[in-house]
Amino acid sequence: MVLEGPFVDPGLVSDCVHCGFCLPTCPTYVLWGEEMDSPRGRIQLMRQRLEGEPLTPSAAGHFDACLGCMACVTACPSGVRYDTLIEQTRVAVEREHPRPLPERALRGLVFGLFPHPRRLALVKRPLGLYQRLGSPLLSRLPGRLAALAALAPPVRRSVPLPALVPALGPRRAVVGMLTGCVQREFFPSVNAATARVLAAEGCDVVIPPSQGCCGALSVHSGRHAEAADFARGIVDTFASAGIDALVVNAAGCGSSLKSLGELLADDPAYAPRAAALAARVTDFSELLADLGPAAPRHPLPLTVAYHDACHLAHAQGVRSQPRTLLRGIPGLDLREIPDAEICCGSAGVYNILNPAPAADLAALKARNVLSTGADWLVTANPGCLMQITAGLRTTGATIRTAHTAQVLDASIRGVRLNPDPA
Repeated sequence: MVLEGPFVDPGLVSDCVHCGFCLPTCPTYVLWGEEMDSPRGRIQLMRQRLEGEPLTPSAAGHFDACLGCMACVTACPSGVRYDTLIEQTRVAVEREHPRPLPERALRGLVFGLFPHPRRLALVKRPLGLYQRLGSPLLSRLPGRLAALAALAPPVRRSVPLPALVPALGPRRAVVGMLTGCVQREFFPSVNAATARVLAAEGCDVVIPPSQGCCGALSVHSGRHAEAADFARGIVDTFASAGIDALVVNAAGCGSSLKSLGELLADDPAYAPRAAALAARVTDFSELLADLGPAAPRHPLPLTVAYHDACHLAHAQGVRSQPRTLLRGIPGLDLREIPDAEICCGSAGVYNILNPAPAADLAALKARNVLSTGADWLVTANPGCLMQITAGLRTTGATIRTAHTAQVLDASIRGVRLNPDPA
């Protein structure tokens, strides 16, 4: 929701007592040790803006450098709503801060492509050709485009899911399933595994083929009007679909959808339906934990390190459920990652807009993952999968990566875990 009057809520700014508990959990403070690149430092910049100081390019740069990972929200003993503050601030930055032409062009490319699955589908063929030609082309691309190309997972053919995947055995729930944008086009096997697991656990899975972007990338980047337009499309698609829950298998999308009511609160035509739908949004692991297992699990002799996606753990508070699901698989050895609260550097499109610090965070996360001795890295967000895979690739490590849904799918079906079927 866009504020009428001050660019952020003054009451939320005053909640910060500058205790510093947020500092060791903030990725940019960990990297640089600069006060203005910590949550309390950015809140001080917000306070100065409220007191009448202009939004300078320097201040805008400190706000842009924030990953929006929300680790500080978890760490804060005073309950400061930094998530709301940085979201409100980014709306003001987009409105007031004139960006250089190259920056505007890059952001235009990113937001003209990533929230549009059909456009993403069109770039898969040239991207696949680029991947087959290999690294010689990489050195010829501009820095940020090279970073983007290096992050892309191997191109796989997307097979559309049916509009309804019926429950196997007695029906326990009717759920809608968000297919996403990047998830749909670059991780189709994750969506297929999600649908199979939900059906195996007794859910009728409703998958409207017309669904579009949920608006998460836009809302996390201060593009409020654009995010609201995408959100209205999701409400139109799912609000009257006769579902008990809307299941999401991408952490950033789930975080945004749970705030649908706030995003559309000022739209009288959508506000009631948006709030009602938001109350039914649930992460894949949340729903399965609530239902309890119905399908038998077959052994998977794997050693797994589980990575908490920031918008699942910090923004949604979902930590125990995926671990419970993984520990319920016979033969699976689950290991914790040191400094787990530090973001991997993906943060929506942060790793494209800020590739250098994102790469540093990916390298830090890769070292911590490898220290567990696990054979697999498992997480619940496509951005994290791409980012950590890229970080691990630079180390030459052979550890493989998968989504939580893919691990459960392999166990339920009694097959070898293969997250990248040809």
